[in-house]
This record gives sequence, C-alpha cells and structure tokens, in this order.
Amino acid sequence: MKRRRILVADDEIYILHILEFSLNLEGYEVISATSGEEALAKAAKERPDLVVLDVLMPQMDGHEVCRRLKTDERTRDIPVIFLSARDSQTDQDLGLRLGAEAYITKPFSPQRLIDTIQNLLDGTQTGKRAVGM
Repeated sequence: MKRRRILVADDEIYILHILEFSLNLEGYEVISATSGEEALAKAAKERPDLVVLDVLMPQMDGHEVCRRLKTDERTRDIPVIFLSARDSQTDQDLGLRLGAEAYITKPFSPQRLIDTIQNLLDGTQTGKRAVGM
C-alpha cells in the first residue's frame, strides 16, 4: 500500500521536527516547508494527500496559502488542517471559511492531530471543525 503524503508547513523548525517524527511513526511520508511560498510550490509539485499549515509564516501567511490552494483546481481537493497559536474564535472561523477542514490550536496534542488527519484521510470526519488542544 502506498504511504500517504502529508505536507507540513511551519516556520518553527522544532514544530516541523515534532510533526515529522510523529507522522513518520504513524507511517506517513512527510514533506516539509518553512514558508508559505515553499508550501505552495511543494503542494503543486508533490500533490500531498493532506496539508498541515501554520497561520503565521514569513513572506506569505497560512491564510493566503490556504486560499490559493483552495482556488487552484490542482490542489483544491487536498484537505487542509490549520495548526496555529492564533486561537481566537475569529481566527478559527476565518481558517474554516477559507476552506480548511480543521483548525487545531497550539500548544497541541500530537495524538489529537494524528487522529484528525486519520479521520480526514479515511473520510470519517464530516464537516469543518475547530479542535482544541
């Protein structure tokens, strides 16, 4: 069976390492990006099965990345999960309105993120939702 690929975009290197380690243990192939521009380029080239996206990144924020992913016919069907320290209800609502399937706030539980990823990839999560820690 082909390993599912997840693009993780976050400018905090230690968050990338935690996510790479956790997701690799679960059998996923991880593609990393440290900026919004890099995330868009890798999404178009690599066609991941899912994107985990930070909001606050240099050059282009996660909101703009999500908007562009969801308006590009090549990437619009890729599920997006925001993983962000921006935890207000307004931020969460904006992320979901932009097309993200889930919004998880930092600090976060790696297991909660993995459960959300598995539910989205297996089609067992219906509807958009904000997920706490």
